[in-house]
Amino acid sequence: MTSATTLQKKDFYIESCFDKQHLFIREIKLEANKNVNKPAPVLLIHGARVPAIGSFDLPVAGGSLAEELAKAGIDTYLLDLRGYGQSTRPTAMSQPAAQSTPLIRTDSAVADIACAINHIMQLSASSKVNLLGWATGGHWSAAYATKYPATVNKLVIYNSLYGTTQNHPILGKGSFLDDPAHSGQLNPNIGGYQLNTQESLFPAWDNSIAVEDKNLWRDPLVSQAYAQAALASDPQSYNHTPPQFRSPNGAMADSFELAIGKRQWQAKDLTMPTLVIFSQNDFWSRKEDALAIINEAPNAQLVEIPKATHFVHLDKNEHGRKIFVDNVIDFLTIN
Repeated sequence: MTSATTLQKKDFYIESCFDKQHLFIREIKLEANKNVNKPAPVLLIHGARVPAIGSFDLPVAGGSLAEELAKAGIDTYLLDLRGYGQSTRPTAMSQPAAQSTPLIRTDSAVADIACAINHIMQLSASSKVNLLGWATGGHWSAAYATKYPATVNKLVIYNSLYGTTQNHPILGKGSFLDDPAHSGQLNPNIGGYQLNTQESLFPAWDNSIAVEDKNLWRDPLVSQAYAQAALASDPQSYNHTPPQFRSPNGAMADSFELAIGKRQWQAKDLTMPTLVIFSQNDFWSRKEDALAIINEAPNAQLVEIPKATHFVHLDKNEHGRKIFVDNVIDFLTIN
């Protein structure tokens, strides 16, 4: 007998709509979900470095936002954008990074999201899809939603930049992304992609946790699975000592522009219901970004999670995760 909470997972590839590259998608849904009034499906978009599975579907308790959404009756889809995870990587990513400029900018991400949403609408016989993006994924999702609003049922923008102010010491002027000879321009030494060790995933997360023992805030099994999934996302990770996975630098170039106040989309064009989630201790986005979006978008609301980190959906329930998950599920399921 099939349990009402038994999940069905399916991995597959689709061809991108304009150049026949392969895009990886994971589908997660309840096997027994026959509800004709079930919510629109949701597509989750990862951020700058760690692809979809590492971001949203870790195989440990408390590590899978995708499973939480699917158990709530929302058919859930994960996408690896080109250059990430199991999707096609540009040939430049097999060459020295310095030989290319930042790869996978907003236009490329929007095109891949469009292709995935078209496929999901066909699979689900749904005329619209919900969209949730984390960090740079929220920026890319919003850029898509302003370009193709008729296909987006509801939008969740989670800890994302918007280009509200020029004040961002980590990503803006004076940062490693800034050209030291021409401040306000992208550093020309930023290559097409970067190599990331598992250790590089944790300093910003650790620094935003307000207790000395980080395991009190996040489950060590979750952080371990996150690091393992990041390395496993790249078949070349273990060609390096120590192991390192590749991530395109287009996300960083996009983020530099947003960090110095250059917007790539306008919140006033987000006509669909929009939920903006901001973690109080986020190192990436700024509260000004969240406030600007909800003030400009015609149908937006803000959830600010006290003391929460950029990674709140991977932290423990008592440190913001439950607030995050409950708000997302309520927003996507309640008319």
